[in-house]
Amino acid sequence: MQKKAVVNLIKYFVENNPEAFRSEAYLVAEDFARNGDQQLGSYVLSLLSDDKYTFVPQDDPALGEFLTKVPYPNTPLALPEAISNDLEGILHAVGYQAGVNKFLFTGKPGTGKTESAKQLGRLLKREILVVRTERLIDSRLGQTAKNIDGLFQHINDLPYPDQVLILVDELDSLAMERTDARDLREMGRATTAFLKGLDALSPNIVLVATTNLLDSFDRALLRRFDTIIDFNRYSRDDLLEIAKVLADTMLDQCHIPERNTRLLKKIIALQDPVPYPGDLRNLIRSSIAFSDPDDHSDYLRRLFLRVRPDLQGNMDALKNRGFTVREIETLTQVSKSQVARKLHKEGTHA
Repeated sequence: MQKKAVVNLIKYFVENNPEAFRSEAYLVAEDFARNGDQQLGSYVLSLLSDDKYTFVPQDDPALGEFLTKVPYPNTPLALPEAISNDLEGILHAVGYQAGVNKFLFTGKPGTGKTESAKQLGRLLKREILVVRTERLIDSRLGQTAKNIDGLFQHINDLPYPDQVLILVDELDSLAMERTDARDLREMGRATTAFLKGLDALSPNIVLVATTNLLDSFDRALLRRFDTIIDFNRYSRDDLLEIAKVLADTMLDQCHIPERNTRLLKKIIALQDPVPYPGDLRNLIRSSIAFSDPDDHSDYLRRLFLRVRPDLQGNMDALKNRGFTVREIETLTQVSKSQVARKLHKEGTHA
């Protein structure tokens, strides 16, 4: 967390400015999650929510050194139909109890792989246990492989195997191609240990791994997974609809009643390509969190300025991109009559 964020939090607290304090705290939570401490980020977000009960991150001795429990997600996850159907298939496969229990989610950063795995845990009513890969990796020769062996032994010894979902986020940090020239022998040991662990995994345990580096994996490792789901299957329309869902959720949390879905989608569509859900969430959340609580259109202006600052004040460019006079008024805070006159004048000169 940056010093500036600490100073801002203290400043807003002293000034008794709860809206600004809350906005800064959201950014702090995002910063924690972005820098690998998702548990602490989730804790901060839970403190900001209206839930009576909050999650307090802590080590559970029963989980051992390499596992930690995380809470169920408390926000909706919008996915394209194709990916949703695949996830529904996983629910059916687990329900059959036929030993189909190892799944790999692949896709670019921000496509929803990790959140989807957590949603699966919620739908299956299983505890979500995340592998602490930073503790598995050890600089001592052969120790990472030994740690992986210990991890899987501990997982198989859990007293409630049919009640947990194991999440290995960013599997590539543990098991890359065994012919990787960067560290052939050590990476090979780790990958081999992971292969053996998957082979010996209890059929009652559900394991989900995520990666954005599918092509870097050993083919033998990929064959150990029962199915691989591609999270890169978003159309432009999918992403615009997801932007709406994300905005509605955040607006509800901040008690902002204003909804202008049409304008929101137009603003998001100014980007080419439209960002994936992870980046969309950050973009929309910070725009809403920083907005003036007494001006329910302020978040749209902030969003617009973050998306296309080069179009600020360029009414003719906005008109050419399909924005109405009323929408231009909202984004520029110039009255409709003035907007119409300016557009007419520019059209006349053209």
